[in-house]
Parts: sequence; C-alpha cells; structure tokens
Amino acid sequence: MKKKVLELDIGDLVVYPTYGVGEIENFDTYDIDGSKQDFILINFKQDKMKLRIPREKASSSGLRKLSNKNRLSRALDVLAEKPSIKKDMWIKRAKEYEKNINSGDPVLIAEVVRDLHKKEDSLEQQSYSERQIYLTALNRLSNEYAAVQNLEKKMAKNKLEELLNQ
Repeated sequence: MKKKVLELDIGDLVVYPTYGVGEIENFDTYDIDGSKQDFILINFKQDKMKLRIPREKASSSGLRKLSNKNRLSRALDVLAEKPSIKKDMWIKRAKEYEKNINSGDPVLIAEVVRDLHKKEDSLEQQSYSERQIYLTALNRLSNEYAAVQNLEKKMAKNKLEELLNQ
C-alpha cells in the first residue's frame, strides 16, 4: 500500500485535526538515533504554538490542506439545518462532540456548532462545559472559514453566528 504524500510548501495553510489552522513555517531534517528524519514545522499563530511532525506521518496524523470552497459550503449548509437533539447523558455527548471537533472535518465541526448553539432569544442556558465545547468548535470552524474566504477571523465568526441565528 502506497502512502499518500502531501505536497506542501513553506507558507501553505494547513489544518491539523487537534489544533486547527496553521501555517507551514519550515521543513527541517534531524538526526535521530543515527537516521535522518524530515520534519514539518507548523505555526499556529492564534494559539501562539508551534508543532513539529515527521513528514512521513503527515497524512496519517490527519494533517491536510485547507478545505475547498465546496466542502466548506457543505459545512455552512449544516449550520442552517435544524439542531439534532440528543437525549444521551451529557458526558457521552461531550465525548462525541470532542471527537468530532478533533477530527478536523469542517462538516462534523459544523454539526457540533449547530447542535450546541443557543439563539439569543432562547430561554435555555448553556452549562459551562457546553459553552467551552461550543466556543472551541466555533473557533475551529471560523478559523478555517476565514482562511478559505480570506476574511478576518472576527468577521468570519460573525458571519457564522449570523447563519446560526436565522
């Protein structure tokens, strides 16, 4: 089975599932236990964090290029759908939401945002943990939306919230 190789250049925007949108900052080689290994250095400016991953494990780690506009428009369509009401215990739902967020898939992240969003006129209140998961998902989705649409992050977040409040 042939490994899928990501064609990446310095300056490319990529998505790492557990951290969101980052920028390829550098490629470097290190001598580890007598063998040379190539690494990708990714800068996540919004989190003030850098991540170095082995180049040969880039695809299997879930690293991917930004979504295309079609995939992102599918995620936006999900935001306009009716929320899915789940009756499971919160801890089970929270684990599922975290799994969807960490998948890095914008459509799954949009489902979390949609399901946890409370309209401003809603009488229902969110728990602290619901709010934290919602904000994490919203930030991940709005960061990728901003990068794909070439918008400021705040403007992208506002557009997503407008879609949710319709």
